[in-house]
Amino acid sequence: MSDEIQDDEIQDMGPVDYLVIEFPGNRMTGKGLPLLVDLVDRGIVRVLDFTFVRKDTDGSVIAVEVRDLDGDGELDLSVFEGSASGLLGQDDLDEAGAALEPGNSAAILIYENLWAAPLARELRRGGAQLVAGGRIPVQALLASLEALEAEGGSAAA
Repeated sequence: MSDEIQDDEIQDMGPVDYLVIEFPGNRMTGKGLPLLVDLVDRGIVRVLDFTFVRKDTDGSVIAVEVRDLDGDGELDLSVFEGSASGLLGQDDLDEAGAALEPGNSAAILIYENLWAAPLARELRRGGAQLVAGGRIPVQALLASLEALEAEGGSAAA
């Protein structure tokens, strides 16, 4: 799934997002991995970078090879081996590691939203540009709904 990004294809790309997923105690079970593979297989996302870091108890952050993550045969990440577009640098790995608790590891995933590529391409061709974006964490949505309920309001307005 290795995909280096060429300068001439950037104009045709969909939005690119990233995720940093922390695994407490370096425990990676593989849950969710089949769903990511399915998204790729269905052409919904394209994995640009998929790498792992570990934060040691002394606070140092190191990159971990995909094949070195789990030796028991239960977690098969070989399908993503070589997924490196060159977008991730050491500064990015350090920044991701700063968000981790010591003794934990994380997957860093950079992906293109292929489903949105045609819309993004046409908007750019029409002179539009994205000037803001973001994500609302599920925990924030739940907290807002709970606050609304506590005030006696209704989420279904």
